[in-house]
Amino acid sequence: MFIRSKTEERTGFQNGLFPVDAIDCQCDFAMVYRFDASTAERIAVYREKGYVIHLMTGISWGHYTEYLDGDYDGRPHWDEAQTDRFGNQILHSPRVPYMVPTISFCDYMTEKLKGVVDLGVEAIHVEEPEFWDRAGYSDAFKREYQLFYRAPWQPPHESVDARYKCAKLKAYLFTRAIDRISSALKEYAFVKYGKKLRFYVPTHSLVNYTQWKIVSPEGKLADIPAVDGCIAQVWTGTSREKNWFNGEYKERTFETAYLEYGVMQELVKGTGRHMWFLHDPIEDNPAFDWNDYRRNYLCTVAASLLHPKVNTYEICPWPNRVFTEKYPRNDPAGEPIPADYATLLNNMFQTLGTLEEGNEENGTRVGILTGDSQLYQRAYPDSEFSEAAEEVTGTVLIDSDDLLDSFRNELFKKGEAARETMLKYMESSAFPAFYSLALPLLKYGVPIRPVLADNTRRYAGYLDDYDVLVMSYEYMKPDSPDVNASLAEWVKKGGTLIYVGNGFDPYNRMNAWWSGKYDTPADHLFAMLGIEPENKGVYRCGSGTVAVWKTNPCLFSFNKENADNFREFFTETTEFAGKQIAFRNSLTIRRDPYLIAAVMDESVSDKPLTVKGLYADMFSPAFDVITEKTISPGENAMLFDFSALDHTAPQVIGTSVRVNELQTDDSSVTLRVSGAGGFRANLRIYLPFQPSSTLLDGVPCEMRYDERSSTALVSYDSTTGEKKIVIR
Repeated sequence: MFIRSKTEERTGFQNGLFPVDAIDCQCDFAMVYRFDASTAERIAVYREKGYVIHLMTGISWGHYTEYLDGDYDGRPHWDEAQTDRFGNQILHSPRVPYMVPTISFCDYMTEKLKGVVDLGVEAIHVEEPEFWDRAGYSDAFKREYQLFYRAPWQPPHESVDARYKCAKLKAYLFTRAIDRISSALKEYAFVKYGKKLRFYVPTHSLVNYTQWKIVSPEGKLADIPAVDGCIAQVWTGTSREKNWFNGEYKERTFETAYLEYGVMQELVKGTGRHMWFLHDPIEDNPAFDWNDYRRNYLCTVAASLLHPKVNTYEICPWPNRVFTEKYPRNDPAGEPIPADYATLLNNMFQTLGTLEEGNEENGTRVGILTGDSQLYQRAYPDSEFSEAAEEVTGTVLIDSDDLLDSFRNELFKKGEAARETMLKYMESSAFPAFYSLALPLLKYGVPIRPVLADNTRRYAGYLDDYDVLVMSYEYMKPDSPDVNASLAEWVKKGGTLIYVGNGFDPYNRMNAWWSGKYDTPADHLFAMLGIEPENKGVYRCGSGTVAVWKTNPCLFSFNKENADNFREFFTETTEFAGKQIAFRNSLTIRRDPYLIAAVMDESVSDKPLTVKGLYADMFSPAFDVITEKTISPGENAMLFDFSALDHTAPQVIGTSVRVNELQTDDSSVTLRVSGAGGFRANLRIYLPFQPSSTLLDGVPCEMRYDERSSTALVSYDSTTGEKKIVIR
């Protein structure tokens, strides 16, 4: 399992610095970050170390001062910086603005990246195509608006129509930029070198960008021919974003990560394109301690492993900051990475390279509808409120903890005050209309997966992988009526659709394809289904079932009673449709030879999950051999199941270092391994004999034998370079 060619490119990392021994973990590929004066040398160093070479750079921001200042073409381009309504440029760092991706900027990026192609990289990644929702006021954007809509620019804050149109344009501009740059570079590589360059887009999830109010192409990446795939930029920093459940506003890293990875899987589903899931052993915020980073890292790893259609990973962005810096940073008590965590990370870097694609667990398959359009309605214009917006120079991403309490106090009042509080709640970064539907099911062990609405237009039978679909048009809108046609067809063939929404969202009233004939896009959906739903009811539709509850989905986040009511409605609907779904507090999946499990708090039970058998604990530094694992609420596990072992030959169970070769004879097993330096390496191997001695480059080293599993644990202080291990 652990022996493979680096050309498989299963695991990789990104780094903007020269490598040091502590990060030379011997994954498959290295993404050398940014193109500058040191890029050629950095590429040469990583190539010499045996990595497949990619290059990564930002497409919405970067050190592009030569372009901005006019040194590139003689014309300053600062008017292309994303700008908010008060004239503030939106900056990534000083003198590094987020860009409006004009044609001029695309041509600049293309010429700049041709130099990277000349250096012989195998692939180029342009990361994070991000256009802030609060932007849309720069001169460059106003020009693009007039060219695209053939009409004068309208300030986004003035109406739902203007805001929605501006957001759609933002997504289009980055779609155009990626299409133009990727196509030009692929042609350049093929014409000049006869080489098939690959082109990828690392991007945050649709769920996270919706929470952070950033517009990005997301699903539209599937429509760009030259894009070969994506990296799902999901990590602690995105997944710890707070949300509401049972009336509590707090971090739920595992559950949020599960939904984030789930929607990213849909970006390449059925396309043949590639996806890597990213994990980060720390995160961008340096204020936390190692216990926090470790706990949340394992949450994201477990969440990603529960999606079996992806089996390749970016194991670490910016490894230098993980293995060479102290945390909490700028704290006198800050400490370097603990030795056992350094070992565990190197274990995971190698283990993640052994995963194969798997199948979903048997049972009723449940999805929740999402779509790029949820990015277009993340805030409401001034016209929806009695008071105009005040000037804000910073970015507020975290909601006030008293927002829901304020909403509760206003809930039973009549008039504008209650309505405006509801709008504030809906546009908050907690994204409650979505999480109010997802968390009551996910927390109770239903493996609900985000479903991309527009994929119903792209791929025939896209919805056939699901038995039940939960949806609302209160937080998104279908871009065209054929989305509803696909949903109706799926239902009539036997699907079960649960719709929640009462048309409260002001974006229902914008000028769109349903305007005039229907009050909302949901009304068109009901017409396609042939139903005239009451406020709450369940209906037969062809061979399928439709349930409608005309209420605002945000209400289900207010308290446990409301969440219980939604689960009861869900259960009544699925039983009416002849489907049985049992609630539990855990999610489990087998990806041979591994068992992955997560136990959730705030669930149907607070009991732990106990797994019995003979296992190696892959989340322990020494791959501990156990016969029983108890997983408490809020915890997760990855276990190697010895019952899946081929007992006829030696096999590596877990390792901190890359295994390059394994040979056997009548009296010994010989391994050649290589890994990072500066940490304690462990290697657990199954042996068909009881070992008597172990040599590392001819010198005796520590070895412990476990009779229950017939495995030897070899341990040593790792240094870079290939090592020879002989077990006699």
